[in-house]
Amino acid sequence: MSSLKTDLLKTSGTFNVLVGVTGSVAALKLPLLVSQLLELSGVDVRVVTTEHAKHFYNSAEVSVKIYSDEDEWELWKQRSDPVLHIELRRWADLLVIAPLDANSLGKIASGICDNLLTCVVRAWDTSRPLLFCPAMNTAMWLHPITAQQVSRLKEFGYVEIPCVAKKLVCGDEGKGAMAEVSTIVSLVKEYLQKPDESSLEA
Repeated sequence: MSSLKTDLLKTSGTFNVLVGVTGSVAALKLPLLVSQLLELSGVDVRVVTTEHAKHFYNSAEVSVKIYSDEDEWELWKQRSDPVLHIELRRWADLLVIAPLDANSLGKIASGICDNLLTCVVRAWDTSRPLLFCPAMNTAMWLHPITAQQVSRLKEFGYVEIPCVAKKLVCGDEGKGAMAEVSTIVSLVKEYLQKPDESSLEA
């Protein structure tokens, strides 16, 4: 528990980015995404993973702490103990879910919170940015419910980083691939600059 408090200690002048990763093959880009985010000045990063996402990346290649469902349950033993999804929500200045698979998209659109990541999202302070990067097979992307669910997330105030068309890992060609890592990092960088702009105006 003391290690949790140390790891999630907020530091003045640091912009804390929480990366959510779900069970799409695009999760294999997690190490690259984390390393590029850490190159941004003043940025600190932590990761929240779903169990299915773990299948696609090597945690040894990720240089920051990765939190999973197991941590949520291991950390809480009694009433005075911290609740991990609340501690993560407090720590983060921005949440980016990359990739957001079809299953997790449906859960978030419906308010379901049955794992650590979806609990963080359900408890999220909507005055802070939440970015999501859909990623799924083209046939899944084209299903009518996908547009409804993406629209629902936008109604919540979340920001879509649209998927792109390319040849997918499964061999299909079409829309559904996660946005490029460079695109995601560039958008996160825009949020870093906003506080500076407001202070200049003041």
